[in-house]
Amino acid sequence: MWERGRLPRKPRQSPIVVPPPPSPPPPPRLLAFLLPRSLLALAARGMPSRRPSPLLLLLLALALAFIFLLLSPSSPSASHLSSSLAAAAASSVSTSASSSPTPVKIYMYDLPAKFTYGVVRSYMAARARAGPAGAASAMPDDELRYPGHQHSAEWWLFKDLRRRGPRDHPVARVDDPAEADLFYVPFFSSLSLVVNPIRPSTAAANASNVAEPLYSDESMQDELLEWLERQPYWRRHRGRDHVFICQDPNALYSVVDRISNAVLLVSDFGRLRSEQASLIKDVILPYSHRINSFQGDVGVDSRSSLLFFMGNRYRKEGGKVRDTLFQVLENEADVIIKHGTQSRESRRMATRGMHSSKFCLHPAGDTPSACRLFDALVSLCVPVIVSDYVELPFEDVIDYSDISIFVETSKAVQPGYLTSLLRGISSQRIIEYQREIKKVKHYFEYEDPNGPVNEIWRQVSLKAPLITLLIHRDKRLVERGPNGTNCSCICSTPKELLSK
Repeated sequence: MWERGRLPRKPRQSPIVVPPPPSPPPPPRLLAFLLPRSLLALAARGMPSRRPSPLLLLLLALALAFIFLLLSPSSPSASHLSSSLAAAAASSVSTSASSSPTPVKIYMYDLPAKFTYGVVRSYMAARARAGPAGAASAMPDDELRYPGHQHSAEWWLFKDLRRRGPRDHPVARVDDPAEADLFYVPFFSSLSLVVNPIRPSTAAANASNVAEPLYSDESMQDELLEWLERQPYWRRHRGRDHVFICQDPNALYSVVDRISNAVLLVSDFGRLRSEQASLIKDVILPYSHRINSFQGDVGVDSRSSLLFFMGNRYRKEGGKVRDTLFQVLENEADVIIKHGTQSRESRRMATRGMHSSKFCLHPAGDTPSACRLFDALVSLCVPVIVSDYVELPFEDVIDYSDISIFVETSKAVQPGYLTSLLRGISSQRIIEYQREIKKVKHYFEYEDPNGPVNEIWRQVSLKAPLITLLIHRDKRLVERGPNGTNCSCICSTPKELLSK
């Protein structure tokens, strides 16, 4: 309110205070560390309610100048601080590197050649159409080629362990068995099973004028175990720390009870009993794909068929569902389902069919799994799995529900069920399946340097701690339950077989 007879007062202007040059404020914790507590307390007491005092501004300017000099790159203190931080970072990296898992040491037995290259030669000799029977035996090891079929993992693992030079694997091959954590037995058991029924060609036999002995897979198995049981490292832990590959469901069938302590590399458990094999101690392998990988990109425009299957219609045991599926699907539109056996022409037709179809059917065969599943995956053809007891490789890193469709057998055999289900899946969803398949496709391509061989060794290396546990456990008395079950849920070779 104005006073009478006086003009209103002009508002007094605040003095202009020129602040110091702007400087980035230090972090609160750093400021508290660098400034004495008394200085901070003095600044707090001197803080005005309306405008800063010149004394406070001077103190803050000095503090900021001190911090600037301390953190300057040319300052000795800053140099020391940078060196300390660099040393700490280097120490952290070194600690992280040293904490990475050490490769599991694996020793590969130098088996007599008849168990490895000799099996390949026997296969070649038995299939020779003409010429001297000894042509295969005269071929150098380096020139031998493993026959292309779905069980070739045994060849890839063997060649990988024989390779010398830098390695980036979960396992490291050692030449001294005393250093080994695991022992690999490189018998070509699946190829031996294939050779067994093959009889020497008449032309080869006539050319040599000598009756060739028939190949016996069962004799090879017995001879292998006789050789192993003479080895001290086999006897030491009853084969507990040994690894066998038996990818064919019938491979090593006559001696599997005697090696059930060991790690078995299999494609499924279709012919193995629960006391012989389990997911706990064994490793599931992918079959080798038989058709060429699809080199194109994701998409459905070039895939005119809804569903494709080509294979043997009539199978034993669990494969009987195939005949029922043939009856249900063979007259459906946009569905290609054909009976076919292994041959070059069949593989060419299967390649064209899988590369031009949105979905590929995978029914159970004689056992729950077959190479057709992996043919579909490398073709970017979404697998439709109708196999209730199938086991799948590398499930700790692959979620198969992202790349496959699982259908119960009881529903799949109902007329119209499968086609209605698949036609209801949008093109965008199919492309999503294909994208996920592309991310994991290398896990099923043995020719890929970062493919299934590395992953198999990783899976094998994960068994090493369990094997050590069981070896230590075997050194003490472990009583079984009254019903004779093994509470450890681990397969164990019966004592009566070990005494043979």
